[in-house]
Amino acid sequence: MSVGIDIVYEGDLRCAAVHGPSGDRLVTDAPTDNKGQGRHFSPTDLVAASLGTCILTTMGIAANQRGLSIEGASVSVQKHMGSTPRRHISRIDLEFLLPASLPERPRILLEAVAEACPVSASLGPDTQVNMQFEYAEL
Repeated sequence: MSVGIDIVYEGDLRCAAVHGPSGDRLVTDAPTDNKGQGRHFSPTDLVAASLGTCILTTMGIAANQRGLSIEGASVSVQKHMGSTPRRHISRIDLEFLLPASLPERPRILLEAVAEACPVSASLGPDTQVNMQFEYAEL
């Protein structure tokens, strides 16, 4: 399956991308630590956001298949940049908050699913991913 995305460079280190199937539009800026204005997500911010949303989505699929709900679950994502051997995402830290009502066995399964989402599988070996899971009343 392929998805078309059209991107235009608008100047001032800003791009606009349009998602072909839906028409949704998003704008990126270079971050302030790389000559940009930081008014929007940077491309590397989108990678970190993609990882968090991908994990929650795949966990949601696994939960739904088992008649469970993770509605209200959330993730806090921290992206860290490195410069050696070149500028890159060196680490992404994710802190998940999931419903305390989930039984122990599904928790183990969902945490394993989190490790195997498609975005995670697409990251290179130079990007360390750390995940923490907390279960609480949402």
